[in-house]
Amino acid sequence: MRTVIFREAVRADLPAVLALLADDVLGRARDVGEVDDAYERAFADISADPRNHLVVADDGGAVVGCLQITYIPGLGRHGAQRSLIEAVRVRSDRRGQGLGGEMIRWAIDQARQRGCALVQLTTDKSRTDAHRFYLNLGFVASHEGMKLSL
Repeated sequence: MRTVIFREAVRADLPAVLALLADDVLGRARDVGEVDDAYERAFADISADPRNHLVVADDGGAVVGCLQITYIPGLGRHGAQRSLIEAVRVRSDRRGQGLGGEMIRWAIDQARQRGCALVQLTTDKSRTDAHRFYLNLGFVASHEGMKLSL
Protein backbone atom coordinates (compact mmCIF):
# COMPACT_ATOMS: atom_id res chain seq x y z
CA MET A 1 0.00 0.00 0.00
CA ARG A 2 1.32 3.44 -0.94
CA THR A 3 1.62 6.25 1.55
CA VAL A 4 0.96 9.83 0.51
CA ILE A 5 3.65 12.26 1.61
CA PHE A 6 3.49 16.04 1.60
CA ARG A 7 6.56 17.76 0.26
CA GLU A 8 7.75 20.99 -1.26
CA ALA A 9 7.06 21.02 -5.00
CA VAL A 10 10.01 20.87 -7.38
CA ARG A 11 10.09 22.20 -10.93
CA ALA A 12 9.33 18.74 -12.35
CA ASP A 13 5.97 18.85 -10.47
CA LEU A 14 4.84 22.02 -12.22
CA PRO A 15 2.92 20.35 -15.10
CA ALA A 16 1.01 18.13 -12.65
CA VAL A 17 0.18 21.08 -10.39
CA LEU A 18 -1.07 23.11 -13.35
CA ALA A 19 -3.21 20.16 -14.45
CA LEU A 20 -4.77 20.09 -10.96
CA LEU A 21 -5.47 23.83 -11.04
CA ALA A 22 -7.08 23.60 -14.49
CA ASP A 23 -9.14 20.47 -13.62
CA ASP A 24 -11.87 22.46 -11.97
CA VAL A 25 -14.94 24.41 -13.10
CA LEU A 26 -13.46 27.75 -12.04
CA GLY A 27 -9.89 26.77 -12.84
CA ARG A 28 -10.68 26.00 -16.47
CA ALA A 29 -11.67 29.64 -16.93
CA ARG A 30 -8.53 31.12 -15.40
CA ASP A 31 -5.70 28.59 -15.64
CA VAL A 32 -4.13 26.68 -18.48
CA GLY A 33 -2.62 23.26 -18.11
CA GLU A 34 0.59 24.01 -20.01
CA VAL A 35 3.76 25.47 -18.54
CA ASP A 36 4.59 28.87 -20.00
CA ASP A 37 6.89 31.77 -19.02
CA ALA A 38 4.37 33.24 -16.57
CA TYR A 39 4.07 29.95 -14.67
CA GLU A 40 7.86 29.49 -14.73
CA ARG A 41 8.35 32.95 -13.19
CA ALA A 42 5.66 32.37 -10.58
CA PHE A 43 7.13 29.00 -9.61
CA ALA A 44 10.62 30.52 -9.33
CA ASP A 45 9.29 33.37 -7.17
CA ILE A 46 7.42 31.00 -4.85
CA SER A 47 10.43 28.70 -4.55
CA ALA A 48 12.78 31.59 -3.74
CA ASP A 49 10.55 33.08 -1.03
CA PRO A 50 10.95 31.49 2.42
CA ARG A 51 7.43 32.63 3.36
CA ASN A 52 5.82 30.77 0.43
CA HIS A 53 5.53 27.04 -0.01
CA LEU A 54 3.98 25.16 -2.90
CA VAL A 55 3.26 21.73 -1.48
CA VAL A 56 2.28 18.57 -3.31
CA ALA A 57 0.68 15.37 -2.08
CA ASP A 58 2.90 12.68 -3.57
CA ASP A 59 1.65 9.11 -3.85
CA GLY A 60 4.50 6.94 -5.07
CA GLY A 61 5.82 9.70 -7.34
CA ALA A 62 2.40 10.79 -8.64
CA VAL A 63 1.16 14.25 -7.67
CA VAL A 64 -2.38 13.71 -6.37
CA GLY A 65 -2.93 17.04 -4.62
CA CYS A 66 -1.47 20.47 -4.03
CA LEU A 67 -1.79 23.63 -2.01
CA GLN A 68 0.14 26.83 -1.43
CA ILE A 69 0.94 28.18 2.03
CA THR A 70 2.01 31.78 2.58
CA TYR A 71 3.15 33.00 5.98
CA ILE A 72 2.23 36.63 6.58
CA PRO A 73 3.75 38.75 9.33
CA GLY A 74 1.50 41.44 10.73
CA LEU A 75 1.01 43.97 13.46
CA GLY A 76 -2.59 42.94 14.12
CA ARG A 77 -3.34 40.41 16.84
CA HIS A 78 -0.32 41.66 18.78
CA GLY A 79 2.19 41.10 16.00
CA ALA A 80 0.87 37.68 15.12
CA GLN A 81 1.97 35.75 12.07
CA ARG A 82 -0.79 34.15 10.04
CA SER A 83 -0.89 31.38 7.49
CA LEU A 84 -2.78 31.75 4.23
CA ILE A 85 -3.77 28.57 2.39
CA GLU A 86 -4.57 28.83 -1.32
CA ALA A 87 -4.90 26.72 -4.48
CA VAL A 88 -6.06 23.58 -2.70
CA ARG A 89 -6.70 20.84 -5.23
CA VAL A 90 -7.07 17.06 -5.14
CA ARG A 91 -6.86 14.99 -8.31
CA SER A 92 -10.38 14.08 -9.48
CA ASP A 93 -9.94 10.33 -9.01
CA ARG A 94 -8.79 10.89 -5.40
CA ARG A 95 -11.59 13.22 -4.28
CA GLY A 96 -13.91 12.06 -1.51
CA GLN A 97 -11.29 9.77 0.05
CA GLY A 98 -10.07 12.06 2.84
CA LEU A 99 -6.93 13.37 1.14
CA GLY A 100 -8.11 17.00 1.13
CA GLY A 101 -8.76 16.91 4.87
CA GLU A 102 -5.40 15.31 5.47
CA MET A 103 -3.69 18.04 3.42
CA ILE A 104 -5.43 20.85 5.31
CA ARG A 105 -4.72 19.32 8.73
CA TRP A 106 -1.06 18.99 7.69
CA ALA A 107 -0.99 22.66 6.63
CA ILE A 108 -2.56 23.68 9.96
CA ASP A 109 0.12 21.70 11.82
CA GLN A 110 2.80 23.50 9.80
CA ALA A 111 1.29 26.84 10.83
CA ARG A 112 1.24 25.81 14.50
CA GLN A 113 4.87 24.71 14.34
CA ARG A 114 5.80 28.06 12.82
CA GLY A 115 4.01 29.91 15.64
CA CYS A 116 1.11 31.29 13.61
CA ALA A 117 -1.88 32.59 15.54
CA LEU A 118 -4.32 32.15 12.66
CA VAL A 119 -4.88 30.10 9.52
CA GLN A 120 -7.01 31.74 6.86
CA LEU A 121 -8.24 30.95 3.39
CA THR A 122 -10.80 32.07 0.88
CA THR A 123 -13.15 29.93 -1.15
CA ASP A 124 -15.34 31.07 -4.01
CA LYS A 125 -18.95 31.72 -3.04
CA SER A 126 -20.10 29.17 -5.62
CA ARG A 127 -18.15 26.34 -3.97
CA THR A 128 -20.76 25.22 -1.47
CA ASP A 129 -19.18 21.76 -1.08
CA ALA A 130 -15.86 23.43 -0.21
CA HIS A 131 -17.63 25.62 2.35
CA ARG A 132 -18.97 22.51 4.13
CA PHE A 133 -15.54 20.86 3.85
CA TYR A 134 -13.77 23.77 5.58
CA LEU A 135 -16.50 24.20 8.21
CA ASN A 136 -16.15 20.49 9.08
CA LEU A 137 -12.41 21.07 9.60
CA GLY A 138 -13.13 23.81 12.15
CA PHE A 139 -12.90 26.93 9.99
CA VAL A 140 -15.44 29.67 10.65
CA ALA A 141 -16.96 31.90 7.97
CA SER A 142 -16.13 35.01 9.98
CA HIS A 143 -15.40 37.55 7.24
CA GLU A 144 -16.68 38.65 3.86
CA GLY A 145 -13.81 38.46 1.38
CA MET A 146 -13.36 40.88 -1.47
CA LYS A 147 -11.10 40.88 -4.53
CA LEU A 148 -10.24 43.36 -7.22
CA SER A 149 -8.97 41.94 -10.50
CA LEU A 150 -6.16 43.99 -12.04
